[in-house]
Amino acid sequence: MKKKCFLVWTIVVIVVCALVYGFVLRKEPAAEQQQLSTAQVTRGAMTMIVTCTGLVVSNLDVDIKCKASGEVKVITKDVSENVKKGELLVELDPVNEQHGVSLAEIDLKASVARVAQQKQNLKIAEETLVTDGHKAEAALKSAQASAEDLRNKANKTRQLYEKNVLSHEECDTAETLAVQAEATFENARLHMDDIKMEELMLEVKRQDVALAEAQEEADEITLADAKQRLTDTKVFSPIDGVISARNAQIGQIVGSGINNIGGGTTLLTVSDLSHTYILASVDESDIGQVKVDQPVSITADAFPLEKFGGKVVRIATTGVNTSNVVTFEVKIEVLGENRPLLKPQMTANVNIILAKHPDALTVPIDAVTRDGGRSHVVVVHENGETEERAVTTGISDATDIEIVDGVKEGETVVASGSAPSRFRNQQQGPPNPMMMFRKSSGSGK
Repeated sequence: MKKKCFLVWTIVVIVVCALVYGFVLRKEPAAEQQQLSTAQVTRGAMTMIVTCTGLVVSNLDVDIKCKASGEVKVITKDVSENVKKGELLVELDPVNEQHGVSLAEIDLKASVARVAQQKQNLKIAEETLVTDGHKAEAALKSAQASAEDLRNKANKTRQLYEKNVLSHEECDTAETLAVQAEATFENARLHMDDIKMEELMLEVKRQDVALAEAQEEADEITLADAKQRLTDTKVFSPIDGVISARNAQIGQIVGSGINNIGGGTTLLTVSDLSHTYILASVDESDIGQVKVDQPVSITADAFPLEKFGGKVVRIATTGVNTSNVVTFEVKIEVLGENRPLLKPQMTANVNIILAKHPDALTVPIDAVTRDGGRSHVVVVHENGETEERAVTTGISDATDIEIVDGVKEGETVVASGSAPSRFRNQQQGPPNPMMMFRKSSGSGK
């Protein structure tokens, strides 16, 4: 009995569910028709863009530093003032550098006098060498002649002594004179060696002159450097531009940009605004579509009613990884008469125009679905019937997409992204009530 009751109740539940489902199924198309969103295929301009933000920068920023050190006495320009190339910007107190020039001049004078002294010593040594050489040669010849003569006389005296013509004393005297003459000759010959030593010393004096001349040249360079540092107490603008920063004040002590390890003190910054650029960060997923010379549309929060034009001039080769997000720097030149409105360090909103079709068939992006690499839309006919149709898509923007082939202008398409799935469900027919019941039971476990 219990089994029969359970079976009856089961059948009753199934029948009730079927009736409820049929009622809902009959109501659902009407509800879908009420909620179904449609749109017409229209013709118009279509632009495909990459949106990003960037920072406005100048063409060139030059930090103005002083080669000399000292106290700032004059600053001729302030922030936002225009300057011309060669115009005086800053002047330091020249007293210290003037002292440096005076000391360098004194050192140079001493070097000049030292060179003159060494040259004079060399000249004296050269003349002395010549005189001593002549004297030594004359003395050597005289000593040689005297030694030979006295030696001959001593030999003759010995011969006469041996013949008993002369006495022994006379023989000894002649021999002594001959030996003395030979010793004098030897001394004269040794003196010639001293002359050779004087020649070597003469070369040393020539080197002394060369060293003095080198020191003179070094002092000349030192003086030139000191004069240059004195000149460098006045700083002139290297370019035409605008003062974008002022970091020094009158009375401040600044360090040299050459002698200071830290690079010296930055006094001013001059910016060249003849060209204005934007350094934009483009996501790695979009960078492959960005090309040099592509047009760019630019806006800035500071000028909400202004639109600026530009073009891509450089794309970074290497990306920057920040928190696992890779971006690439794209340099954009700002063009147009309103370009001067953009100031360095402003934030700009950038739209890089990848493609632009002035006469394109478009539908909302939600109207197109993709399945297996194919795109299709659901066309709604005048009688209310729907048709799934394959299409060929083109470029797209944030809201619409271009249809190259598959639909005609004026046709109506389902604009909701979920509509095609409903269309496929309608084509497949209503599901089995038993399957519906089973799914509900399964979800309740």
